[in-house]
Amino acid sequence: MGFERVELRCPRDLDPRPSWTLGDVLAELDALDATHRAAPPTPLKQPPDWANGSGTREKAFVMRVDDDDEDDTEDEDDGTSHGKSRALVAKGARFSCNDLESSDSEDELDGLVAPYHLMEKRGLAKSILLELEREHHLKVQEEVRNKLASLEVCHQNEIQRTISAFARLQKYAESRKEIDKRLDVHFQRRIAEVLDKHLSMVQRDHEQKSQIVERRIRDDAALEEAKRKEQAVKEEKLRQERARQEAEARQKEAAKLAAEARKTAFEAAKKEAADKEAAEKEAAKLRDAAASQSSPNSQNNIAGIKVFADKYALEGESRRRALVQNQVPENILLSKEFSKYDRQIAKSISKLMPTTDSVRARASELIKALDGQDCPHPISCCLFANKIISIVKSRNTKDKTFGNLAFACGYVMLLVTNQVPDAMDYLLAEFNRVCIHTVPKHLHALNAQARTRDYYRLIGYQEENGQLESTESYLTYVVAYVKLYAAMIQTEIKGVRHPHGLAEGWKWLAMFLNSLPATTATACALHAFLKMAGFALHKKYGSQFMKILDVISRCFLPALKEQGNKMQAEAVNNLQNYLNDKIYLEEPEGQYLVQQLLSKELFM
Repeated sequence: MGFERVELRCPRDLDPRPSWTLGDVLAELDALDATHRAAPPTPLKQPPDWANGSGTREKAFVMRVDDDDEDDTEDEDDGTSHGKSRALVAKGARFSCNDLESSDSEDELDGLVAPYHLMEKRGLAKSILLELEREHHLKVQEEVRNKLASLEVCHQNEIQRTISAFARLQKYAESRKEIDKRLDVHFQRRIAEVLDKHLSMVQRDHEQKSQIVERRIRDDAALEEAKRKEQAVKEEKLRQERARQEAEARQKEAAKLAAEARKTAFEAAKKEAADKEAAEKEAAKLRDAAASQSSPNSQNNIAGIKVFADKYALEGESRRRALVQNQVPENILLSKEFSKYDRQIAKSISKLMPTTDSVRARASELIKALDGQDCPHPISCCLFANKIISIVKSRNTKDKTFGNLAFACGYVMLLVTNQVPDAMDYLLAEFNRVCIHTVPKHLHALNAQARTRDYYRLIGYQEENGQLESTESYLTYVVAYVKLYAAMIQTEIKGVRHPHGLAEGWKWLAMFLNSLPATTATACALHAFLKMAGFALHKKYGSQFMKILDVISRCFLPALKEQGNKMQAEAVNNLQNYLNDKIYLEEPEGQYLVQQLLSKELFM
C-alpha cells in the first residue's frame, strides 16, 4: 500500500499544526463539521439573471449531491480512484420555476433550516464562484481526511512494528536467558567434573604417599631388625672368639709361665736390687723437680712469680712431662717422617660428631691408628692427645653445641684409653701443657716487672702475629679446655674401667679449692668444671659434694667479690647462679642420650 505527500491548497494559517496529535486532528474536524452543519448557506447579494425574468430561455436549478452522501459513497466504494473524488461537478436537469413563488418554498422549508431562497435567481458568475468555493472546501476536507488516514495507517504500522520489536526483544531475551542457563549448567557441570577429578587425584596421591610411607616404615623396621639380628650374631661370634682366644692365651701363658718360672726365679733377686736402686733415683729426681717449682705449701717465689698448687698435683705434672720428654722427640709435630700419621689422626677426629655412630666409628679408627706397627707407640699416643685436645682451636667454643661435642670427645677418649691405657698419661700431659688449671695450678705475678711476655706464655696466653691474645680470648680457651677435661672425667660406660674418672675429678676439685686463690681465671675454670661434672659428682658423692659447694659459697665467692672488676663480676654471677639455681641437679645437655645409646649398643 503506497502513500503520497498531500499538500493543502489553502492559506498557511489554515494548515493543521505539526505538533497536533491524531486525537486533536479528529476533534478539530468534528468541530468544523458541526459548525458547517449549523450555519445557513450564504445567499447572494443580488438575484441571478434568471430570477429577474431577463432572457427568454427556460430557467432551471442544478441539483448537487450533499457532502454526507459523498462521504457515504466514498466509504462504500473504496475502489473509486482519487481523481474522481476531486471532480465533484454534478449534472442535473434544469426545471422551469417561472410559475412558482418563493413563498411556497419558504413554507415548505420552514421549521427545518433557516430561510434560504433556494430558487433565488442568481448570476452565472456568482454561481460558478459559489461552486468553486464549495469544491475547494470539499477538496481541502478530502485532503485532510486522506492525510489523517495515512497518518493513522503510519501510526498503526509504527504500533505494529513496536509490538513486533518488543516481541522480538522479549523473545531474544528469553533465548539469551535460556542460552545463559544452559551455559551455566554446562559450566557448573564442567566445574564439578574438574573438581571431582582434582579431588580424586589428591586422594590418589595421598593414598600413594601413605602407601610409600607405610612401605618405608616397614622397610626401615625390617632393616633395623635385620641389623639388630646381625649385630647380635656378630657380638655372639665375637664373644665366643674372645673367649676362645682368652682360653688359648691363658693356656699359653700358663705354659710359658711354668717354663719361665724357674728361669726368672734366679734372676728375680738380682733385678729386684737393681729396680729398687732405679726407683730410688727416679723418686729423688721427681722430688728435686717438684722442689724446684714449689714448696710443700705450694707458695714459693720463682723470679717474682708465686706458684699456687698442691705438691701431689705438681708431682703428677712433672712425672707426665718427663714421660713425654723422654719418650717423644722434640718438635714431633713438625716432623715430615710422621706427618702421614698426624694427618690420619687429625682427619678422623675432624669427623667427630656428638652422635652414637660417629663416636663408635671415630673410636674404632683411632684405636687402629694407635695400635699400628709403622708408628712408634709413644709418638702415636702423643699425636692423638695433641689432635683431640686441639679440637678446642678448630671448633667454635662459644657455640651452645660445644658442650655436646665435649661429651662426645670424652667418650672417644675413654674408649681409646680403655684399649690403649698408655694414652691417658699423654692426654693429661697435653691438658696440663695447654691449660695449667687442669693440674690444678695458678701462677701469680708479685709485681709489674714480673708480668712479662714469658709470664703470660707460662699461664697459657697464645701469640697471634707476634701479639699476645686478649684476656677475653684467653678466658674463653680456659673455659673450653676445662670443659673438655671435665667431660672426660665424668664420662662413665657400663663395663668399661675409667683410668682417670670421677675419683680423680673429686681430687682435682679438692686441690683446686685448697690451693688456688680466687681470681677471674680460677673462677671461670671452676664454673666450667662444675657445669660439666657437677651433676655426676653430686650423684656419686651426695652430701660431701654439698659441703664443697658450701665452701665455694662461704670462702671462694667472698674473696672473689673483693676484687671487683667487670670480668670478675661476671664470674661471680655465673657461680652464684649455679649455686642458687641448683644447676648441679640438672643433667648436662648432650650427656644422657650419648651415654645411654653407647651403653645399650656398644657394651650391653
